[in-house]
Amino acid sequence: MNLSLYQDKDTWLHNIDPRTKLVGVAIIFIICLCFNNPIYMAVVALCVFFIALSARAQKALWTLRYILLLLVIFSVLLWPFFTVGKTPLWSWRFLRLTKESLFYGIAMGIRLSTFVIAGLILLSTTKNEDITNGLIKMKIPYPLAFAFSTALRLVPTFVGAGATIVQAQVSRGLDLESRNIISRFGKFIPLAVPMFISAIRYTNLLSMALESRGFSPGSPRTLYYEPVMKRRDWLILSFMIIVLIACLYMRIFLNLGVVMSGRL
Repeated sequence: MNLSLYQDKDTWLHNIDPRTKLVGVAIIFIICLCFNNPIYMAVVALCVFFIALSARAQKALWTLRYILLLLVIFSVLLWPFFTVGKTPLWSWRFLRLTKESLFYGIAMGIRLSTFVIAGLILLSTTKNEDITNGLIKMKIPYPLAFAFSTALRLVPTFVGAGATIVQAQVSRGLDLESRNIISRFGKFIPLAVPMFISAIRYTNLLSMALESRGFSPGSPRTLYYEPVMKRRDWLILSFMIIVLIACLYMRIFLNLGVVMSGRL
């Protein structure tokens, strides 16, 4: 079962330096934090979505489509009741819904989905080894870079192990489809024990493998692949920094992209 999000394709985003993509994702996160107006956030999300299309990362987006949808739905349903606005739309006892809080909830849903899409673009266009090399070239301490790359490797491994355990139990007669949704969740509880045991066993094997190979975080290292910043990388970073400065100016000095809310 191949659960890796990386797709080996020849696109402009695949061919740029991993440091450019890492910094670009960080800039996108900051831009998303600048605005809490759904219109401004929709523009940012649309731009990020077009970047995903140009990188041909539709498969990764489709794989996590339900997560993206749930982020928007729960944000729209929950955030409006935890924020304060001036234009009332509906109230019942201690619950109060305003126009500003509704817009704020929609913006938060779009923001969270944009975070996920930006991360998916990075993982779909960059190999795990390239991300590690990029972090090392950015002077990130090797233990942190190694821990980050290991986490990226372990997530699909644990998901694959969980899927294998579920398939094994279903083949033994475990019914996970009948009855209501609450009963289905209850049937997944016995699966947690073998999943935890599998995770502990894998991490133990990983630690023994590192020790047997003489792993030392502080030792000097050479890279098989040396990422090199080219002219296009500097141009892309310059453009994104200009966009970031423009967004910060709009938010701080012009007060644009803001919804009146108690949680600004």
